[in-house]
Amino acid sequence: MRPMRLDMAGFTVFREETTVDFTDADFFALVGPTGSGKSTVLDAICFALYGTVPRWGGTRGLANALAPSATEARVRLVFESAGDRYVATRVVRRDGRGTVKTANAGLQLMPPGFDVTKLDTGLSPEDLGEVVAGTPAEMEQAVLDAVGLPYEQFTSCVVLPQGQFADFLHAKPATRQQILVNLLGLGIYEEVQKKATERAGQAEAKLEAVDKVLGGLADVDDGSLAAARERVDRMRELAGAVAAAVPELERVRATAREQAAALAALDAELTVLAGVRPPDGIAELARAVSAARAAADEAAAAVGLAEEREEKLRGELTAAGDESALRLQLKAHADRERLTGETAAVRAAVDAAQAEHDAAAGALAAARAEAERAEAQLEAAFRAHEEAKAVDQAVALRAHLVDGAPCPVCEQPVARVPAVPKGSAVTRALAAGKAARAASEAAKRVVQERDAAARELDRVLLRARAEHDQLGARLAELDGQLAGAATPEALRGALAEHARLRRALEEAAGAVRAGRDAARRARSSLDGAQERLRRAWRDFDTVRDGLARFGPPAADRDDVAAAWGVLAEWAGEQAGRRRGDRDGLAAAVDAAEAAAGEVAERIGGLFDAAGLPAPRDAQRDAAVAVERAEAELRRLEERREQAAELREQRAGHEREARVARALAGHLRANNFERWLLAEALDLLVDGASRILRELSGGQYDLVHDKGEFFVVDHHDAGLRRGVRTLSGGETFQASLALALALSEQLAGMSTSAASLESIVLDEGFGTLDAATLDTVAATLENLAARGDRMVGVVTHVPALAERIPVRFEVRKDARTARVERTGL
Repeated sequence: MRPMRLDMAGFTVFREETTVDFTDADFFALVGPTGSGKSTVLDAICFALYGTVPRWGGTRGLANALAPSATEARVRLVFESAGDRYVATRVVRRDGRGTVKTANAGLQLMPPGFDVTKLDTGLSPEDLGEVVAGTPAEMEQAVLDAVGLPYEQFTSCVVLPQGQFADFLHAKPATRQQILVNLLGLGIYEEVQKKATERAGQAEAKLEAVDKVLGGLADVDDGSLAAARERVDRMRELAGAVAAAVPELERVRATAREQAAALAALDAELTVLAGVRPPDGIAELARAVSAARAAADEAAAAVGLAEEREEKLRGELTAAGDESALRLQLKAHADRERLTGETAAVRAAVDAAQAEHDAAAGALAAARAEAERAEAQLEAAFRAHEEAKAVDQAVALRAHLVDGAPCPVCEQPVARVPAVPKGSAVTRALAAGKAARAASEAAKRVVQERDAAARELDRVLLRARAEHDQLGARLAELDGQLAGAATPEALRGALAEHARLRRALEEAAGAVRAGRDAARRARSSLDGAQERLRRAWRDFDTVRDGLARFGPPAADRDDVAAAWGVLAEWAGEQAGRRRGDRDGLAAAVDAAEAAAGEVAERIGGLFDAAGLPAPRDAQRDAAVAVERAEAELRRLEERREQAAELREQRAGHEREARVARALAGHLRANNFERWLLAEALDLLVDGASRILRELSGGQYDLVHDKGEFFVVDHHDAGLRRGVRTLSGGETFQASLALALALSEQLAGMSTSAASLESIVLDEGFGTLDAATLDTVAATLENLAARGDRMVGVVTHVPALAERIPVRFEVRKDARTARVERTGL
């Protein structure tokens, strides 16, 4: 896997959109101050491919991908692997509840020759190529197929994260062995063992199935094939004999059919001639027609007389005048008599209302006069009271005092108010004033009551006068209508005559309807009799037409009974002549059928001799027998061929099961895997020892014993020391040697399709002294100079960065981190 371009936005420290172009960076360094975001670039590469980052502690904490306060992080990586170019994209979003989820994840195979710089032109995702994966679940397998490495191997061979550099060096033997199994893909041999066991089971199942089928084919031997061929020959001989006998059978059967057809035709003629008989009642049919015609004429005459009487009565009724007008005049007489009585009653009511009104008006005038007198007495009493107060002022003032109130004259409180003397003029005046006021109010109430009664009588009188006027107008109108009219007695007589004429007209109309019904029935009877006569002639013509081939005699068209008699007599004579010819023709039919039976019996004997049932269609049944015999022969031959093929298949399945079982047994013992691991560890230690010797100036070699790593210190008489005794710088040299050797050797040792086209180291080169740092730089330069992979380092050591041709400088401000390319 070789990165080509990395785009980030909102990813950890890269809040703003940032692009890192690795297109021609075969040997590069990511430089910058500590904490600027150098390692984040490698995190973005891992995250785009695998959805997680080593520094996240092995968890898939997507919240770590978001820049502070950001709601979305986008990472897009363009990379090459095994000659193909891919683009991997991941988008992470935080929803309103604070939950961070992967909103989009995809891997696309880009078209050959796609220009990476076109990504800056706003291409849609559909323009980037074929979609290989479109969901996070699909991404895992798609990235493994494209890169050839799972996440753990990728972070051990391609991107070596900070802080995990010495894990492989210090790992326990069992752990290191499992790492090698994973890195080298040796787990595939366990899969091979499982597949071999599975294939052995499948082969054995097929072997069992073949044995069952072969057991069903045990009846296919030479004897059964010979019997089948013999039966085919017999059936073919039968078909030949039947083919020779069938034409003879057809000839005799044709003769029998011709004779039988002639006999049937003769019998048919006899049946037709014997069926010629006059219908029952044919003689009475003409008489019935004559009687029905006479009845119809009589009924038509009766209808004419009834219609004349009806028309006469209708004219008399018209001459008697309009019945409605007579009834209206009679009703007007009754209305005038009724209104005359009502007018007199209303006149009396008007007079009574007038008298009541006059009486009420007099009472109202008297009440008003009485009220005026009471009002005058009230005024006189008031004046008398005023005069009494002037005479007895003290008594007048006392009337307004109450116990305990101040005196209006001396302003001293009055403990008790003295009683007013009984003989006081003021007292008498007050009593007289109260009586006068009561009388005045009573007189006013009487005036109001009588005034209301007078107004009500006015309304009654007005209504009575209006009703009297209306009745008078109606009487005048009726008098105008009855001017010159007949008397009520004359009008009632005219109406009675109208009723009599109407009853007579209704009776005449009923007679007309009854006569017409009788005429219709008589006409219907006549039509029925005539139709029966026509039908009798049609039946006669039908029968005579059916005898036309025999030449029947001419018919008398005036008398149907006579015509039927002549035809029946002639048919009897014709039938008698034909009965004499029938016996000879019947004997010829019997002889022909006997000859056909003999030939059919001979053919049936052929089928019986062949062991077949009696045929229904000899030629077809013989052909079917031949076909069945040949089909049975073919089936036996095919089953024999099938048995031979199955025996060959059985041998193949048996070999396959034996080989698969042997392979599974060999792999189950784990000897092969242990041997491969030992070989891989030897090669890995040899390569790492060579690199470590260069890095340490010839001081150290790397060796292993029972899975443990040791260094041989040539500066200390070849003393073998455990790797945990090395200093920090020496540990880095040994770890770097293992990492470089592991990266170099994995492509040749791995059984996977890994394409190790790059390696990026993220480790603290600042712990190395100048000489060792120079050796590390030279080693990396030599690794990059070979041209078979991209080499990258993450460092903040200027001495190392200056020796690397391409540098990506990472800077960080208060808002975001940025990447700027320097160097070549």
